[in-house]
Formats: sequence, structure tokens, C-alpha cells
Amino acid sequence: MTASVTATHDVQYNVISLLYHTLQEADTLQQYIDDARSSGDDAAAQFFMQVQADDRDRAQQAKDLLRNQMMG
Repeated sequence: MTASVTATHDVQYNVISLLYHTLQEADTLQQYIDDARSSGDDAAAQFFMQVQADDRDRAQQAKDLLRNQMMG
């Protein structure tokens, strides 16, 4: 879809976009965690925390990939 709209097939652009959206989601999840904790829903809070941790790991992988692509 990106290529047809922006006329780009740039893999680095795609990785940067994924990184941005992943970090944005991780930030949004903090509000979900806070809401779950406020309502006493520990199961939901734990679920959101796990998703947030997965997002942090995914973001780090994307940063590592970009670093490797730029250096090599």
C-alpha cells in the first residue's frame, strides 16, 4: 500500500514506520495499564504490560536492524 501511495519501496522507510507505530502503541498502552490498575483489573493490567514489553522488544529489534543497514 505504501508504495502505491508514496511511490517508495524503501525498506528503511518501512522499518522506521514500524518503529514509530510500535513506540506510539507502547505509549498508548501505558494509559490502558493505568486504567486497568485504577479499576482493579490486574489481569488486564498484566496483559497490557506484556504487550507493552513485546512492543519495546520489537522497537529495539527495529532500531538494531536500522543500525545494521546504515552501517553495512
